[in-house]
Amino acid sequence: MIKKKGVLREWVESIVIAAALAIFLRTFFFQIYKIPTTSMVPTLKPGDKIFVSKLVYGPKIPFTAVRIKGIASPKRGEVVVFIPPHDRKKAYIKRLIGVGGDRIFIRDGNIELNGEIVVDLKIAKNKYSNDGKYGKDNQEIVVPQGQYFFLGDNSKASLDSRFWGFVDEKDIVGKAIFIWWGPKRMGMIE
Repeated sequence: MIKKKGVLREWVESIVIAAALAIFLRTFFFQIYKIPTTSMVPTLKPGDKIFVSKLVYGPKIPFTAVRIKGIASPKRGEVVVFIPPHDRKKAYIKRLIGVGGDRIFIRDGNIELNGEIVVDLKIAKNKYSNDGKYGKDNQEIVVPQGQYFFLGDNSKASLDSRFWGFVDEKDIVGKAIFIWWGPKRMGMIE
């Protein structure tokens, strides 16, 4: 004899399974963010909705400091989501400028990295201002091992590593991959 499930029970089971799947995917694979500020203009504009891959750098296991090995490590020029050291309640999105051991100098709006002016267009297309504790005129910044230095593409409107310093490797959330909304802005993030 086959027992029939009630309609209500079927709906509840479907909702529970869908919620568990959504939580699993959001925790280990991807997350969606909405850009709130102008700090990354022209790359990202307020209102853009973006897809962030946690899988690329490796997702963290919830409630621990353990990170599952990712496909790659964060690289200079990539747009990355992270938790900044000065505000543990929010995720920020900025462009990665320096990794552990790098020497960074902001001069005449350009970035000098380890004694050479950066020519990678993702970084060089922007003009960076000398502001904050870690971005003063004639100041070389040395990035500690296991940490990262981030700047916003719209330097004048960005609260970034120039002001609050370095981001620890454990605080990296994921790589910004794709703008999926607004309709005229859809595309890969460079």
